[in-house]
Amino acid sequence: MVVPRRGPVLVDGPVEVELEDGTVASSDRFRVALCTCRLSERYPWCDTSHRRRR
Repeated sequence: MVVPRRGPVLVDGPVEVELEDGTVASSDRFRVALCTCRLSERYPWCDTSHRRRR
């Protein structure tokens, strides 16, 4: 998968994401935004923190 330089990756849901520490984050929404910059306070879900990045 090619990851964009800024902003989230939109994925059709429901989604389960296994994090590096082995925990699983899940969402039953019909579309989710996955954070690619790791600035999100809700990681792995995007909270638009990348907009404040300089």
